[in-house]
Amino acid sequence: MAVFAIADLHLPAQTKPMDVFGPHWKDHFQRIRQDWLSRVSPEDLVLLPGDISWAMRLEEALEDLHSIGSLPGTKVLLRGNHDYWWSSIGRVRRALPEGMYALQNDSLLLNGRLYAGTRGWTLPGAEATEDDLRIYSRERLRLEMSLKHARGRDAEAPITVMMHYPPLTAESEGFSDLLEAYGVEDCVYGHLHGHAIFGAVRGQRGSVKYHQVSCDGLDFKLYRLY
Repeated sequence: MAVFAIADLHLPAQTKPMDVFGPHWKDHFQRIRQDWLSRVSPEDLVLLPGDISWAMRLEEALEDLHSIGSLPGTKVLLRGNHDYWWSSIGRVRRALPEGMYALQNDSLLLNGRLYAGTRGWTLPGAEATEDDLRIYSRERLRLEMSLKHARGRDAEAPITVMMHYPPLTAESEGFSDLLEAYGVEDCVYGHLHGHAIFGAVRGQRGSVKYHQVSCDGLDFKLYRLY
């Protein structure tokens, strides 16, 4: 089984084409889809760490979710900051096509590997507001809840974490202490676009390997982890 990842699909929900953000976004999902079909088999796994659809309500996101669901492989979804359609986790899970899973405060064990995660938020620093710090603290609790759930499933299995926001930066250690404390091997994340992608933390940092997988930074191709 191969494991792939790609974030920030930003599917249109019939209302918002992405080429308003630059010509390189034109027909971006068609390009992602073409690459997906050429590389992913039904036995493979694709991680989708957030900003999946521009929809505001779950009903409006269904077409986008089914477009993803029609592609090969098992898919694991995580909420991003623009996924306003992501309502209660129970409603989301009931709406997902077969072979799609949503993570929220819990974990999955698939083919001997654990998958955990949370959305994340703006990290502490000069630009963080009091509200940012409050949400960041809440997201740390949610990440730890997910990691505890994972270790409750299996104390030894390798863990891959999905986050939407960067888990750390060159200036802030962010969530990295939690990832290391629970023995996480890999962390995939998105959220960054354009020039911000170039400053992202990638590769080995401590005991964790970080993977930045925003789709525009991947030339709209899936990133293979394993």
